[in-house]
Amino acid sequence: MMAAVFYWGMVLTQLMLAGAMGIAVWRVITGPRAQDRILGMDTLYQAGMLQIIAFGVRTGSDLYFYAALIIGMLGFASTVAMAKFLMRGEVIE
Repeated sequence: MMAAVFYWGMVLTQLMLAGAMGIAVWRVITGPRAQDRILGMDTLYQAGMLQIIAFGVRTGSDLYFYAALIIGMLGFASTVAMAKFLMRGEVIE
């Protein structure tokens, strides 16, 4: 009984994260300003990272957690770089 609840809860979680990723892609494509597109990309990488973590919990493999950690670090650095580029016009001073 509990295994079925866990399984369907993880499936529902992954479906909701896929929906969040779809909405983030829509924001990246249709965002009227560059700031909206950057926030959409930030949301997209976060939802993707959580999707990988949910898949790792569902399969019981540790490898997915390391991949999610790397995605989180790279996504944060890219968001900061894009925001700095919008503010100053250059990333490296």
